[in-house]
Amino acid sequence: MLLFARRGSGMALKVRINLFPAKLICQFCAVIVPYGPNCSLAMHEAEKQMKLSEEALRIHRDALVLDGHNDLADKIRDRGYSTLEGFSLEDPPCGFQTDIPRLRRGGLKAQVWVAFVPPEFMWSGEAGRVCFEQIDLIHRLVEKHRDHLELALTAGDVERIAGEGKIASLIGVEGGHAIEDSPGRLTEFYNLGARYMTLTHNDTTTWADSSYDEARNGGLTGFGREVVQEMNRLGMLVDVSHASDQTVWDAVYASRVPVIASHSSSRALCGVRRNLSDELIEAVADTGGIVMVNFYPVFLAPEGVEVENAYFEKSMELKRKQLSPEAFRKAMQVFERDRPPLPHCSVKDVADHLERIIRVAGIDHAGLGSDFDGIPFGPDQVPDVSGFPHITQALLDRGYEEEAIRKVLGGNFLRVLRDAETFRKK
Repeated sequence: MLLFARRGSGMALKVRINLFPAKLICQFCAVIVPYGPNCSLAMHEAEKQMKLSEEALRIHRDALVLDGHNDLADKIRDRGYSTLEGFSLEDPPCGFQTDIPRLRRGGLKAQVWVAFVPPEFMWSGEAGRVCFEQIDLIHRLVEKHRDHLELALTAGDVERIAGEGKIASLIGVEGGHAIEDSPGRLTEFYNLGARYMTLTHNDTTTWADSSYDEARNGGLTGFGREVVQEMNRLGMLVDVSHASDQTVWDAVYASRVPVIASHSSSRALCGVRRNLSDELIEAVADTGGIVMVNFYPVFLAPEGVEVENAYFEKSMELKRKQLSPEAFRKAMQVFERDRPPLPHCSVKDVADHLERIIRVAGIDHAGLGSDFDGIPFGPDQVPDVSGFPHITQALLDRGYEEEAIRKVLGGNFLRVLRDAETFRKK
């Protein structure tokens, strides 16, 4: 039985439905292509003309809006600004999807900045070093913009900082290979502020299978389950985005606190490997956790399956050749010139995926994980961090009550973070 709130109902409605049977791709260049059947021109024009109502603006302004996944730190490193010399979030170079003026327009009260560790550093034995450097970059970024940003370590910190008019800045680690098979690294990352870790990225590790690689471990190994339990003990959330289906199942069975998918969408609506099936969404929800919708059109529009399949086949072919990281990247750059065109879509598709998660798992188990600055472009109306109010409008237009909208915008993530803190204290 699933709970979600609709406006005008005066109460939460209980709905029973029948479930269906049981980052390199995000670095593609943006190409303008026609809208697919899921984004008809008529629907596109209607969504394009979406007006932000006074009610939606008020709800959004009053809500604690939290984005669970932003790859700004990796883009800063990739663009050569690791020292932050010559870089300012108040006026960043062209090509970024995140800056302070747009964060303010988007009404963001809290942001998870991700310390992303590209898989090639696992091959070269440098994953731990890169993760420490990325966490350090985030600390320096927050300090440099301390008039607008402040590091948050707890749910209480998030509420206090947002109440003071700043953007609460949390840290997540993307890629379990960053621990280099040492549980002690988890403690180091936690002490530096990391409050979740994504178990895998696009490559299978020695202890967890990825959705974009060969399944060599049958999901989580025994050591992988120990990693999950150590994260529970520390109060670090377990993030199953990028993980294989079996890894997700093993993680939800091993975890004693809520599990999250920080930037994954619904496979029922877009059948890519990176998305979660209805059964997996329900399993995450059964832990008390949440699924946070990714804004990348390849993971929202049905046409994304063709793009992902082409990427997966090529990447697996190259991995079997055991190329150096440099040769692998060059080969993938050649592939990108000939890959299928990337689909486009709109805020309607973001709302569709949120609503699917809500119908499968309930209003307490949906959230937002944009993946901005880790994706080439976002949906229409939400092209960057300024577009979040359109999501509030889309949910309001579908009849959701203010309390329900507040949960999706950030309340659910705050609850899950507080649950992890409570378990740590025990």
